[in-house]
Amino acid sequence: MNRIAPKITDVTSPANPVLKSLKALAEKKGRRAQGLFLAEGLRVCTEALAAGQVPHTLVFTPEAEAHPLTGALIRATAESRGTMLRTTPDLMQRLTGKANAAGVAAAYDIPSTELDRIDRTAAPLWLVAENLKDPGNFGTMLRTCDATGAGGVILLDQSCDPFSVEAVRASMGALFSRQVAQASAAEFFRWLRAGQHGVRGQLVGAALAGRTVDYRAHTYAAPCFLFMGNEQSGLPADHAAQCDALVKLPMHGTADSLNVAVCAGVLLYHALDRMAPA
Repeated sequence: MNRIAPKITDVTSPANPVLKSLKALAEKKGRRAQGLFLAEGLRVCTEALAAGQVPHTLVFTPEAEAHPLTGALIRATAESRGTMLRTTPDLMQRLTGKANAAGVAAAYDIPSTELDRIDRTAAPLWLVAENLKDPGNFGTMLRTCDATGAGGVILLDQSCDPFSVEAVRASMGALFSRQVAQASAAEFFRWLRAGQHGVRGQLVGAALAGRTVDYRAHTYAAPCFLFMGNEQSGLPADHAAQCDALVKLPMHGTADSLNVAVCAGVLLYHALDRMAPA
């Protein structure tokens, strides 16, 4: 089979319309208008390709073009008839907003985040986050899902945009290998109670008060949804009331809480170890 010859446009001006449209992806309204988000770095874009995600638009510097992994991205983008730009390190820095910008960046289609697209039986563990505001926490949680084999993160209510530059950067490629869903808390509770494939799933909330038990004393059953509250206010009481169990991490110092991404990591690894036999 004959390969499609790559059509690469050399760009040396920030006024280039394609480059300007990519720059607009730094803002939520730009992502919404174009249905795209921006990822940066050869490693992240290579992981995206390994997960079956081909760039809508690929940008690279002449130095990065020589790398064989960049070559694979160029061939894949050409096969899918995507757009490719070769640009200068300075313009790449302007695009990514990083002083030490990587030599590769790419725009990808924003996937559907409908809750009904989640197959709860596809993984033993899932994270659910209520009003998670920090995109860095989201990205870290998604990376930990990847590390533990968890399915992904379900973001509730007014959580951060999972496709912001900060969130994508913090996920280190996990955005392409894990599932992400967005819903209201009411929608999530209805979806959970309705079940799927004859399976409901266990909802375990992380809390400091109420009917909590030590996280090491609970037996986790797949599929298990670990429910994390907002960074500042924690899990609301009405949401905690919806949980099958509430667990807490003991605090031995003067701090009264852990970072939500750290807490999620501890619970994911422990739940994986303490998972009840199917």
